[in-house]
Amino acid sequence: MRVDPEQTEIMIAYLVTPIHILVCFFIIVVVLLQSGKSGDISAAFGGQGSQTAFGPRGAASALSKATTWSAVAFMITSITLSIYASRRTGPTSVLQGIKSQPVKTQPAPKPAIPPTQQK
Repeated sequence: MRVDPEQTEIMIAYLVTPIHILVCFFIIVVVLLQSGKSGDISAAFGGQGSQTAFGPRGAASALSKATTWSAVAFMITSITLSIYASRRTGPTSVLQGIKSQPVKTQPAPKPAIPPTQQK
């Protein structure tokens, strides 16, 4: 049984698209959970002090790592989808279907003759 390469590319694109969407939502959630420099995740839910769910510095490092890995996954899925999309459609230009209009030019005006000086 031979597998058509074009069908394989379409299947990969259909597989990567939902992963890309999930990664997008995950990035949104992770970024919104991060607080500014003065707070941590417990401050977002009303907690106080260093008695947080992830420890005093654990939340920042866990969320930072989650942000980094999800950003890497986002870039990989974005590049993969753009490669498969360009293979399917081929290189095109935005201006490909527009016919260029001839440029209407006017002759340059003749330079004015400078007045001569008399002595």
